[in-house]
Amino acid sequence: MTTEIPAEFTDLFRKKAFAQLATIMPDGQPQVTPVWFDFDGTHIRIGSSKGRVKDKNIRRDPRVTVTIQDPDNPYRYLEIRGKVIEIQEKGANEHINLLTKKYLGVDEFPYKREGEVRVMYKIEPLHCSGMK
Repeated sequence: MTTEIPAEFTDLFRKKAFAQLATIMPDGQPQVTPVWFDFDGTHIRIGSSKGRVKDKNIRRDPRVTVTIQDPDNPYRYLEIRGKVIEIQEKGANEHINLLTKKYLGVDEFPYKREGEVRVMYKIEPLHCSGMK
């Protein structure tokens, strides 16, 4: 059952805060990656490339945790436990360009590799906690 992001943390989605995305490796070990993200009002959206470790982990087990630390106050954070409910290629290039504008201030993602297939994950928040 989807849970709402607490109102006192919604400002974090407008800041240039990085998120830490935790996925589960095949042997049960956690795998954590810093990522760019945004919020569509219901879901956390994160991009990646098809075939990366986090992509393989999410396709095998959609349970994830995302933590966002406030860049203006490192003691303030939000933890979101949830699951990836959608993986899509359509719109993923536009999404990474949107995030590139937010994080780098340029219009087009400058790090795309030859033959790379971009994907976007929609994460349904199931539990939220944090420190104000």
